[in-house]
Amino acid sequence: MSEVDFAQSLQDGLQVMLIMGAPPLLAALAIGLVIALLQALTQINEATLVFVPKMVAVTLVIALTGGWMVGQLTEYATRLFDQVLVVGVS
Repeated sequence: MSEVDFAQSLQDGLQVMLIMGAPPLLAALAIGLVIALLQALTQINEATLVFVPKMVAVTLVIALTGGWMVGQLTEYATRLFDQVLVVGVS
């Protein structure tokens, strides 16, 4: 495996990680923003108010997109193993 192939594999891994991590992080960001806005409007400054809705939203997003995430990870792992096998054979 050349340095270019290794760098490409690392880049692909980082891209898959970012793509898989985006939905739960965006859900947590959106819920946090909405609750922060509500806290600012009502002047309720309770720090623990954000945790439960964020946990529920992230869990829901992971439950909804879990199959897609597994598919992305499986596709990446298959490509990676194929590269390793091709290099090992030659």
